[in-house]
Amino acid sequence: MARVKTAIITKKKHKKILKRAKGYYGAKHYRFRQAKQAVMKSGAYAYAGRKDKKSNFRKLWIIRINAAARINGLTYSTLINGLKKANVTINRKMLADLAVTDPKAFAEVCKIAKK
Repeated sequence: MARVKTAIITKKKHKKILKRAKGYYGAKHYRFRQAKQAVMKSGAYAYAGRKDKKSNFRKLWIIRINAAARINGLTYSTLINGLKKANVTINRKMLADLAVTDPKAFAEVCKIAKK
């Protein structure tokens, strides 16, 4: 059986990791072992960050909706409850966008929720 040399494969693997570690502080951008650990950890942080981003945006939308609702004489919870009872299906992202860009339309939505 022929001998398999893995130098080419190993070099490719190392280059791939070191390319991803470009710009890291200290030895982490040129030493493979430290680079591999840093890339693994940063990948885990990035994955968690993508999950956190969704809840952060939802919090922001709720804050914006609450601020606009209070201008129209409602609170966030009464607005959402009123919309559910009126069978108005509009998500928080669109409500927040209405609150920021079109206050008159948001006021109409508040009127529907008050009834």
